[in-house]
Amino acid sequence: MMLRGRPKSFKRFPWASSLCRHYRCVIPSTPESRERYDKSSWRSERSQYDNTISNLKIGSHTRVIFQGFTGRQATFDAKQSLEYGTNIVGGVKPGYTGEHLGLPVLPNMRAAMKRLRPDATAVYVAAGQAASAIEEAIEAEIPLVVAVAEHIPLHDMLRIQKILRTQSKTRLVGPNAPGMISPIGKCRIGFPPIPFFSPGSVGIVAKSGTLSYETVASTTRAGLGQSLVIGMGGDILPGTDFVDALNVFEHDEATEGIIMVGEVGGDAEEQAVTWIKQYNQRTRDPKPIMALVAGVEAVPGRVMGHAGAFAAVHERGAKAKIKRLASAGVVMTDHPAKFGLVMKSLLRRGIGTEKQDHLPGWSFGNKKLLRPSHFRQGRSMHTLTKRPRHTSAHPPQLNQQRNIHLTGQASLTILGNCGIPIEQHGVEVQDSITVLIDVYRGRLQPRLRIIDRHHSRLGTVNFEVTDSSDTLTDRLRSRLPGDRGIDDYHPLIRALIQCFLDKEALLMHVILDREAGGSRMSSRIYASMANITFDDAAYRSSGRQKDVHELRDVALEVPEELEAEEDGIVYIKLKGDGNIGTLVNGAGLAMNTVDTLVARGGACANFLDTGGKATRDTVKASFRLILRDARVTAVFVNIFGGLTLCDMIAEGILLAYRDLGIKLPVVVRLRGTNEGVGQKMIADSGLPLLAYDDFEEAAKKVIELAGKG
Repeated sequence: MMLRGRPKSFKRFPWASSLCRHYRCVIPSTPESRERYDKSSWRSERSQYDNTISNLKIGSHTRVIFQGFTGRQATFDAKQSLEYGTNIVGGVKPGYTGEHLGLPVLPNMRAAMKRLRPDATAVYVAAGQAASAIEEAIEAEIPLVVAVAEHIPLHDMLRIQKILRTQSKTRLVGPNAPGMISPIGKCRIGFPPIPFFSPGSVGIVAKSGTLSYETVASTTRAGLGQSLVIGMGGDILPGTDFVDALNVFEHDEATEGIIMVGEVGGDAEEQAVTWIKQYNQRTRDPKPIMALVAGVEAVPGRVMGHAGAFAAVHERGAKAKIKRLASAGVVMTDHPAKFGLVMKSLLRRGIGTEKQDHLPGWSFGNKKLLRPSHFRQGRSMHTLTKRPRHTSAHPPQLNQQRNIHLTGQASLTILGNCGIPIEQHGVEVQDSITVLIDVYRGRLQPRLRIIDRHHSRLGTVNFEVTDSSDTLTDRLRSRLPGDRGIDDYHPLIRALIQCFLDKEALLMHVILDREAGGSRMSSRIYASMANITFDDAAYRSSGRQKDVHELRDVALEVPEELEAEEDGIVYIKLKGDGNIGTLVNGAGLAMNTVDTLVARGGACANFLDTGGKATRDTVKASFRLILRDARVTAVFVNIFGGLTLCDMIAEGILLAYRDLGIKLPVVVRLRGTNEGVGQKMIADSGLPLLAYDDFEEAAKKVIELAGKG
C-alpha cells in the first residue's frame, strides 16, 4: 500500500467507505497487481497493529481505569484489584462526573485520557454497548484495552478489528476474556482469581478462563509462579492471539518458560507453530514451551460453549493442532494440573523446545510427549485459597443455541427479504455456482468463496464490513475469473454479501442457478437453496435482527438443550454409548474433561458447561439434565473454582441429592476458590459422594463406577 499520510485521530469511526477515502492511497489498475495489493495492504494494516504488542507488558507502572466503573461487577473487581496493589486511577461513567471508591469518575474517555493519563482500561460494559466502549477507547488512544464481556455481536467485532488493524496506538485483549495479571507487578486487569497467582517465571496465555486458572494453580503449587498471564479469551475474533503473547514472552527477562492453553476452533495455534519454528531457528537457547489443546472430542459443527470453540470447514481440529505443536518441539500435556511439575523439570534441566528427545515420554508422531504418569499432582498438593482445501458444495453447518441456524424455506425467506430472487422447484437449470460466505479468523474479516457445480473452487474474495458497494464491486472484478461467466452472477453475489452484512450472518451457504433456455444475457439467475447461520448475540445482546430470531424453529432442536439454555447452561448430548454424565464449570474445562475421560477409556454422555459463575441452582438444574439421560450410570463433577465458589457448588450438589433423589454414584472433584469449605461440606454430608482432589484418581474412579453400572 502506498500511503501519503495517516489520520491523526479516529473521530470518524465507523468508516462508511473504502480505505482510500481516508488514506489517499493509490490503487493499482491491473488484476494481477490488485491481487498483490490486496495481500500487501492487509499485511501493512496488520503490521501497524503489531506495533502495539509491547502494550501487553503490564506491571506496577500501569495506570488502570475502568469503563462502566460504578457497575456492580466492576466495583467488586476493582476493590479486589486495589487490595492486590493494582494502580487504579479512576474510571468512566457516561455523562457523570464525581467519585467512586475514592477515585475520580469522568464522563467520557477523552476526559479520562486528558486528566488521568491511563495506560490501560478494563471495559466492564454490557455486550450490546461494549463495541462502542472499545471504539471510544481506541479514539482516545488508550494503549491497552481489556474487554471482558461475552456475546458481543460478531459484526460489531468485525468493525472493531478493522479499526484496530489500521492504527498503531491501542492493543485489545478479548473480548470474552478473564483479563490479564502480572503477579510480579501486582497489576490485575479483569477478574483473574488472585489467590492462585504468585510472582515467578512462567508466562501463560490461554483461550479458556477455567483452564488458565488451573494452569496457574499448578505452576504455583510447583513453586514456579507466573511472570505474566494473558487471558486472550474464547471469542471468534480476539484482539490478541498466541503469537502476540509469544512475542512478549520471548523478550521478557522474567519469563523463563511459556505455557499455551488452546482450544478447537480458529488457526491461532497453527500460527503459533510457525512462530515457534522460526523462534527455534533464530534462538540459541529457546525457552521451553508447553501446551494443551482442548476439544479433541468436540462435536463437529457444534459450538462448544465459547463463541469461537468450533472448527470451521477450512480449519483443523484439536488433534491436528496437537500434532503440529508437537512437531514444532512443544511439550504437550492433556490436563492443566500437570503443567507445573513438568515445566519445573524442563527448567531444571535447561531444556528448550529443541532439546527434548531424551525426556521420558510416549510417542506422538515423530516427537516425544511427556507420559501422563510421570508428573502426577499428589492429593496433598492443595490450591492456595498444508491447510485442507474445502471443495464440497455442502459444508457442515453450525448448530448450537448460541447461533441461529436456518435451512430450507426459512433461509430463502431471508434472501427474498433482501431482494434476492428465489426459486425452489420445477425449473430446468443451465448452470449453477455455490456461494460460501463466512468469517475468516485467520485474517479477522469476512470471506467469499465461489465453487462451481463440479466442486472446483473458482475464487476467493476477502472483504470488510465497512466496504462500500463500489469497493465490493472492485474486489469481485479483480479476484473472480471473468472467463467462466461468473461476472453474470456478480449482482446477486453483491446482494448476498450485503444480506450477510445486513442480517449479521456468521455463515452463508447459497446455491445460485442459471435458468435453462434463452441466451446467457437473458437467462434468469436465482437462489435455489440456502443454509444460513446467524449470530445470536446480535439479538440477545443488542435487540437487533428480531425477524431472524423469530424464524428459529425450536421444534427441530434437542429439548434438553433448550431447557439448559433457559438456565444459562450449555448442554450438548453426545452420540453413542456414553455412560458418564459430566458437570463442569467453564467451556474449556468442560471440553478438556471429556477429552481426558475418553483418553483414559471412559465414554461421556454429554458436554455440560454450567458457566464460569455457576450457582447452586445451575448445579441442581445440571443434575436434572444429566439424570434424564437413561444411558448415564455415573456422574463426574469436575470444578475448578475461579469466580465459581466451591462451597456454592457443594451446596448445589447437596440440594440436588435432596430434591432429585439421586441414586447413581457421583464422583466430585472440587478445586479452587473455597475448596476446603466445599470439600468439608461434601465429607460431612453423610451422602454416598466420592470426593477427590487429584483429577487422575477421580477420573479412574468414575470410569470404574460407570463400567459397573
